[in-house]
Amino acid sequence: MKTPVLSERDRVLKEVRAALEREPRINMHKRPVQMAFSDGVLTLEGEVEHVAAKKLSMELAIVVPGVAGIVDRLHVTPSTRMGDGAILDAVRNVLLQEASLMNCSLKLMRKGQLETVREVSTEPCGVIRVSVREGVVLLDDHVTGLTQKRLAGVLAWWVPGSRDVINGMEVVPDQPDSDDELAKAVRIVLKKDPFVNGERIRVTARQSVVTLDGDAASAPQKDMAEFDAWYVFGVDKVVNRLEVRS
Repeated sequence: MKTPVLSERDRVLKEVRAALEREPRINMHKRPVQMAFSDGVLTLEGEVEHVAAKKLSMELAIVVPGVAGIVDRLHVTPSTRMGDGAILDAVRNVLLQEASLMNCSLKLMRKGQLETVREVSTEPCGVIRVSVREGVVLLDDHVTGLTQKRLAGVLAWWVPGSRDVINGMEVVPDQPDSDDELAKAVRIVLKKDPFVNGERIRVTARQSVVTLDGDAASAPQKDMAEFDAWYVFGVDKVVNRLEVRS
């Protein structure tokens, strides 16, 4: 009896599903990822457990032969369910309180109306425009540095109700990115997190892969440090080598 020959579509979907099921940080049984494939484009949709599962799903899928592009419709299960207005207010508050963003005007899109929260005109200055739809935070307009862009994105991710953060802000003037820039941003984020001792963590980056070395006081702190790195814009993979202090 001949083995049925899979179509290109079925082969791709089978290989992507198998890759996701092999990854222990992606729980396909508890939170299955819905997939569709057409003309080289793979669509991933669903609600995954955490940001690592979201980013790993895309990284594992894009290397499957035949996948030329991905439409990302994956969202993260929030730690607390919040309405869009409450999420918008929370993002506003954390951005207003961040000292490194004081040179940025802050504008909110609320129910179709643009609301100016802070106006900055002294150069160099940026403009951060925030909107929220179904728990997804969109950051738009421009900032004056890559670290600002990355930090604003992480602060939005840290809001308990956020299901996803789309960081569409430009950097003006344009600034070249590098491994050192990415590692610097991760270090800043770790030091900002009150639940992580960033002083005990060494961060290196190479081609969008961040490695964490050092130690953590507990297994939950080790995991929190890893998630902090995953939240940073431009990080595609995190290698967590932190040891838990006994």
